[in-house]
Amino acid sequence: MPKIIPGLIMLGLLTACAGRDRAPGGVIVDMKGVDRIQYQKDLDECGTYADQVDAGGKVGGGAVGGAVVGGAVGAIFGGGDGAARGAGAGGVVGGARGVQETAQERHSVVSNCLRNRGYSVLN
Repeated sequence: MPKIIPGLIMLGLLTACAGRDRAPGGVIVDMKGVDRIQYQKDLDECGTYADQVDAGGKVGGGAVGGAVVGGAVGAIFGGGDGAARGAGAGGVVGGARGVQETAQERHSVVSNCLRNRGYSVLN
């Protein structure tokens, strides 16, 4: 199980770095008639709000829950060795699910923030 935690941390860091060159949360805005300087200021502020989404709780909690379920299923079908494999697989799947939930919540925060500031959010 200790090998799972560094892998989840690395997955989280890679996910966080992957989207940094785009709008936070992957939001697409109709830019027709938009003051780009003001938009960039608003986008930065909305991104700051999205940064407050607690990724650690979702990724870590999902990994632990996945490991528990995976370990139980593995133990049923494969004994002790199956439990270890099931826990590892469940932890990775649970952690990935937590990363996805965090990304969706970041998207919602940025979308709502920009809509409230008068932008036409397309996704």
